[in-house]
Amino acid sequence: MVENPRRATGVLKCFRMPWGRIAVAVLASGFLSSMTDWLFMGDWLYKRHDRNPEIWRNRAGQGENQAILWSSLLPFLTCGVFIPACRALHLDSSRDVFELAGAIWLIAPLPLTIVNALWIKFAPAMAAFHALGWLVKLIIAATAVVLIVG
Repeated sequence: MVENPRRATGVLKCFRMPWGRIAVAVLASGFLSSMTDWLFMGDWLYKRHDRNPEIWRNRAGQGENQAILWSSLLPFLTCGVFIPACRALHLDSSRDVFELAGAIWLIAPLPLTIVNALWIKFAPAMAAFHALGWLVKLIIAATAVVLIVG
């Protein structure tokens, strides 16, 4: 059996990754993904669909800085794990990369968002937008893999 020369074993595999392009992809997709939080989960949505303000930790506009900081940084973690994972899994076609993004969305963010909406006073429109925001976030990371990492 002829081994695929692109597949390295053990520690050598991580050295063969194009770390410069991966870093650019993570930074670009992380930034765009943090914007999806603002778009899909941001202030304008809550003003329209927040029927239960008592579920939030702080009153609107008060003490939100730390939460905003963390929710702005976490998309970089999502993209920073997704992008090298695609490369490590040898996903060579864009179809494979987007299928992984969809599978991850079906495995975690979608069910988690639905369960939260079932048990927490969370307007259905807000839950739908949160779930959609996660899908867009993963599609952005997948697009960065295809366009930047290659």
